[in-house]
Amino acid sequence: MSAVPRSETASANSFNALMRSIGTSFAAAVIGLVLARMTTDFDDFPLASRDGFRVAMLIGCGVGLAAAVVAVLVPVRPATALVQPAATSGPADAPEVSEAKA
Repeated sequence: MSAVPRSETASANSFNALMRSIGTSFAAAVIGLVLARMTTDFDDFPLASRDGFRVAMLIGCGVGLAAAVVAVLVPVRPATALVQPAATSGPADAPEVSEAKA
């Protein structure tokens, strides 16, 4: 979130959630396709082969490396540009409440 202006954090967060959802759906479909196409027969019942799992893991490693490269390329603001949180008010700043007289 520190790579975007403070006024754009909501849209950056929304875009991040959208891309994460699309990536999860796409990854599940691709890995499912790989495992469905690379099968072995076990008593006339097709099961995902060991090679299918290896290919799936290699795809995951490749995507992980690509994500690491993208993460390194994300610009970072210097620490001095970050906004400090506002000081909280103590009990001395609280308004006084008068008791009602009956």
